[in-house]
Amino acid sequence: MLEVIKPELTFSASRSSGPGGQNVNKVNSRITLSWKVSESALPAEVKEVILKKLQSRITADGELQITVQESRSQLQNKEATIQKLQELLTKAFIPRKVRKPTKPGKAAKQARLQSKKQHSEKKKWRQKPE
Repeated sequence: MLEVIKPELTFSASRSSGPGGQNVNKVNSRITLSWKVSESALPAEVKEVILKKLQSRITADGELQITVQESRSQLQNKEATIQKLQELLTKAFIPRKVRKPTKPGKAAKQARLQSKKQHSEKKKWRQKPE
């Protein structure tokens, strides 16, 4: 899937934040990957899944943005953004496990009833005699 959308990806470089001395002040090493999901060449069902699962990372105009500034190298940061996008897309298409409802076991039921019985006994002893 990544090969299909690679031409649609746009990269922009900017100055990284944080420590790094002179290098940070003069080199644009932070890379921001932008991808317009809504205008992609992918099938509608695939885009719908991406928009739903990655909605927290998508801007109001339907653009997915990933920023990386881990390395001092622009190329390494660019590769890291592509890797991050690949991981996000892979994770988005992994189906969630269906929860199977379970019932409490025999021992759990007995323990609960025993606890209730003890609680009622305790309350009974606190009552005034008739």
